[in-house]
Amino acid sequence: MTDKNKELRDKFEVTGYFYMEGGLKFRKYLNIRLKGSNLQQPDLMVVMMNPGSSEPVNGDDNGRCETETIPDDAQDQIMKVMIKTNYNYARVLNLSDLREPDSEKFDEFLKTDIGMEEKHSIFHESRICDFRHYFVKNVPVIYAWGVSKKLRKLAESAMNRINHPNPIGRRKEGCSFCYYHPLPRGNKEKQKKWVDKIVEALPSKFNSQAQRVG
Repeated sequence: MTDKNKELRDKFEVTGYFYMEGGLKFRKYLNIRLKGSNLQQPDLMVVMMNPGSSEPVNGDDNGRCETETIPDDAQDQIMKVMIKTNYNYARVLNLSDLREPDSEKFDEFLKTDIGMEEKHSIFHESRICDFRHYFVKNVPVIYAWGVSKKLRKLAESAMNRINHPNPIGRRKEGCSFCYYHPLPRGNKEKQKKWVDKIVEALPSKFNSQAQRVG
């Protein structure tokens, strides 16, 4: 982690809910809250592919409550957006709860019986209670799960479940369910462009003094 990333992360409290099933590691949700904010629920929702390399600070992969979390580089991108638009509290949900930073291994998981059953997705009908509890309505929603065609079923399930009239995201031309990931690997310019485009599309909160901190 660079000094610049540390400086950014030090502005936020990052917490998540981690659990295990069948020997596999999962994360149900992630909260990114600006330090000093008094918001009790998120003012921004973000949907990404699956939890990557973020992990609980205490190393407990099967916790029974929300715990402090080590963020990853993709979450840094969300923090940059929040700073530029004055959002205080983002919640990240994923197409899949599976914690797997290797995209090829994640693709293989989707082919397994557990993967195809889709209960690992908070947007699956079997988890409607989780969805209603953790998804906050009437706030902006960023779609950012990537453009892999292998995600089609999961992505369409999420879009149908959320049913947001105006989601924020960089959609790939010619693909209704493809929204570019915040962190194009090895391409700093594209990473910066993603942040700039999301900031441009996201309603700014700088005129809402009640939401500001510091």
